[in-house]
Amino acid sequence: MTQQQTPTGKRPYNFSAGPAAMPEAVLQRAAAEMLDWQGSGMSVMEMSHRGKEFGSICTQAEADLRMLLAIPSNFHILFMQGGGLGENAIVPLNLSRGKTADFVITGSWSSKSHKEAQRYCAARVAASNADDQHTKLPDPATWQLSKDASYVHVCSNETINGIEFQQLPDLAALGSSAPLVIDFSSHVASRSVDWSRVSLAFGGAQKNLGPAGLTIVVVRDDLLGHALEICPSAFNYKTVADNHSMYNTPPTWGIYMAGLTFKWLLEQTEDSHTGVAAMEQRNIAKAKLLYDFIDGSDFYANRIDPGCRSRMNVPFFLADEGRNEAFLAGAREAGLLQLKGHKSVGGMRASIYNAMPLAGVQALVAYMREFERSHA
Repeated sequence: MTQQQTPTGKRPYNFSAGPAAMPEAVLQRAAAEMLDWQGSGMSVMEMSHRGKEFGSICTQAEADLRMLLAIPSNFHILFMQGGGLGENAIVPLNLSRGKTADFVITGSWSSKSHKEAQRYCAARVAASNADDQHTKLPDPATWQLSKDASYVHVCSNETINGIEFQQLPDLAALGSSAPLVIDFSSHVASRSVDWSRVSLAFGGAQKNLGPAGLTIVVVRDDLLGHALEICPSAFNYKTVADNHSMYNTPPTWGIYMAGLTFKWLLEQTEDSHTGVAAMEQRNIAKAKLLYDFIDGSDFYANRIDPGCRSRMNVPFFLADEGRNEAFLAGAREAGLLQLKGHKSVGGMRASIYNAMPLAGVQALVAYMREFERSHA
C-alpha cells in the first residue's frame, strides 16, 4: 500500500462509518500516557473508577463536553454503555411510561429505534420517507403527531442512508408538547445543538467522539424518575445521574479517550471560530468538495435530496457497479480505507467525521477523478 497522500506519510485515511478514525493528536497523547497516566503509575485501564485519579478524568470530561456542546445547566450528562442499539431500548424504558411514543422514520437507524421501542410502549410512526427510499426528509408539516405522546424520536443524522436534519424540528410549532429525543450518534460535535428544541440526545462515541464502548446521554432534569418498573437499575437515567455515571462500572477507557477528544475539539480554530463552530466550518467545506465532485460527474451518483444530505456520511454509487471491487482495491492501494457502503444499501460510503482532515477528502476526490479517467 502506498501512503504518500497521508497526513504524516505513515497512516492512511480511514473513511469508516464507525468505529471511526480518531484525531491523530488524541491517539498520540493516549499512547504517551498508556503505561503511566500523569505520574500515577497506572494506565487508565488499570484504575479504579472510584479512585481520585479517574474521578478527575471523568469530572473534567463532563465539564469539557458541557462547554463544547453548550449544554444548559438543567441537563444531565450521563456516560453509559450499550451503544446506539442499546439506547433504543433504554430511552423508552425511561421515557415512555408504557404509553405512546412517536417515531419519524428517515432511514435504517430510526427504523431500528421504532422496532425496538415496540417492546416497551405503543410506538407509532408519525412520518416516514420509506416511499422515497429514504432519500428525502418528510416535511414536518405532514407529521401526524399523537396528542398524548410521551416523546417524539428523530435520528438527526442517518449514518447508513446519508440523510441529515439541517434544522431540528420545532415540536411546539407543530402543536406538540412532547419532548424531542434525538439520536445524534453520527454528527454529534460536528454542528451546534438547539437545546431549546431538544429534551434528550444520545449517541455512541465511536463515530465522532472516541472509541466504541461509550454512550453519551444528555437528558433534561424533568425527564428523570419516570422509568418503567422493568428498567434495569443500571439503565435508569435517574440512578445513573444520581451516581454521577458511577452506579455501574463505567467504560473508563472510553471516557478517558472521549475526554481527550473533547479537549482537542475545544482547541480547534477556523476563520475566527473555535470548537464546534470551527468544526462545522470545516465539515461544510469537506462535504461541499465531495458532493460538488460527485454531482459534476456522470460516473458517480449520490441519490439523496440535496436539501438533506449528510455532512458526515456520504453514500455514492458507481454508474457501473461491476467496477466496485476494482474501485475499492485501488482505493486501498491509494491509502483510502473502508469506503465500501453498508450491506443494506450497497455502493460506497465516505464517512468524513471531525477527525477527517480536508486533505483526506481532497485525496479521495483526486482518486475518484483518476479512477473515472482511467475507466470511463
